[in-house]
Amino acid sequence: MTGRHGGAVRGRLHRRLGNGDLTAVPEVRHALRDLLGKWPERAEDGAADAADVAELLASELVTNALIHTDHGAVVTATVEDARLHVEVQDFMAGLPVRDIPNADLGTGGRGLVLVERLADAWGVRTAQGVGKVIWFELHAGAA
Repeated sequence: MTGRHGGAVRGRLHRRLGNGDLTAVPEVRHALRDLLGKWPERAEDGAADAADVAELLASELVTNALIHTDHGAVVTATVEDARLHVEVQDFMAGLPVRDIPNADLGTGGRGLVLVERLADAWGVRTAQGVGKVIWFELHAGAA
């Protein structure tokens, strides 16, 4: 992997997370930050740091997978040049339900709303075997 002025930035993160192991959430954030290395620090218009947005969105998806499923999750992140692709696979049938956040009910229900609003692209597909994969993409400098 090379820096932002030294050519292509490439790398891959792949982690299997145990059921209900919420200590994995900060571990995934830190590993993702390490993977992103020297992505551009700020978008030209002063928008949020792309790495910060990546950490937030990955944290939301990992937390949802660990709280709402019974079999853990697998996180895969791939960086190629200025594009980050993150996938979180769980092992439960059924598509995710996007809740409408309610300020009176605490902080829950915001994960997919955040992904929808902050990612450059995102989606859901059935996993090979069992479960589903929720993915998002970010482009450095576009956050």
